[in-house]
Amino acid sequence: MTKRHNGAFEGSSVLITGGLGFIGSNLAIRLVELGAEVTIVDNMLPEHGGNEFNIEQVIDRAEVDISDIRDAESMNYRVQGKDFVFHLAGQNDHIRNFTDPYLDVDINVRGTVVLLEACRHHNPDARVIYTGTRGEYGAVEKVPVAEDTRTNPKGLYELTSLTAGRACAIYHENHGVRSMTLRLTNVYGERSQMRHARFGVANWFIRLAIDDEPIKIFGTGTIKRDFLYIDDCVDAMLAAAATDEAYGEVFNVGNDTPSNFLEFANVTIDVAGSGSLEMVEFTPERAAQEPGDYYSDISKISRTVGWRPQTSLTDGIQRTIEFYRANKRHYW
Repeated sequence: MTKRHNGAFEGSSVLITGGLGFIGSNLAIRLVELGAEVTIVDNMLPEHGGNEFNIEQVIDRAEVDISDIRDAESMNYRVQGKDFVFHLAGQNDHIRNFTDPYLDVDINVRGTVVLLEACRHHNPDARVIYTGTRGEYGAVEKVPVAEDTRTNPKGLYELTSLTAGRACAIYHENHGVRSMTLRLTNVYGERSQMRHARFGVANWFIRLAIDDEPIKIFGTGTIKRDFLYIDDCVDAMLAAAATDEAYGEVFNVGNDTPSNFLEFANVTIDVAGSGSLEMVEFTPERAAQEPGDYYSDISKISRTVGWRPQTSLTDGIQRTIEFYRANKRHYW
């Protein structure tokens, strides 16, 4: 765990959009433990992982507002007095955008601008930390992928995420609302939704192993990914937020020691003591969507912020499995 943010959040006032979801809830718990006054905004969009149990251990020490970032009156009020705004709310269901593409634009782009306008007019001193996605790069020609790699999003969700990040940069440059973008990649761990596989294959592999079901591996399973444990992700967000030099920048938050799908599945099965492997051929649809190897160049955030992931794959998977086995009824 990086120590750079020690003391930066004690007594601070923090707003987390999407704070009942996977990453937001883990961030909220850590901030409460660091002495921050935390307000969570979440619209509890069905199937997106918003879960009040996620913050059970700090429920009496955090304020929760079930509202929507597209609601200007709500955001105008909620940003007031906040030192930090962690903006995680978004429509990130890759399947849903095929049936309702307008929702991606409405929540991810318009909702972000509503939030930025609220900061501009009602709290221009707030520091905004926006979480984007590695999908903004699209398929890449070489790895590891640095922040200056050409962006070429392949889906509407990734395009709207890129646009939201650019909106943050525009408000930083033109209106003095300090912001940064963190492009997250393949985060796994406790408090993710586990009812479907649309938000990340890593957590879904863990559910299958816990349920002693086969984990399907497409092709040879040797395609590389940089799986990042949730605690390391939260560390990166806090360290970046506490670093003045990080504002106005884009950072990759990933792991420059990649694994592959087969390795992740095998470690998961070994740690769980259950589950099995099933090797299958790519379907034409999956083959067309598979971007190939991807892992992040994290030298920029390491240099600027002093952060690197600390959790081994085995340790991260073990902690995740222990959590879900103890709390399965809240997630399955």
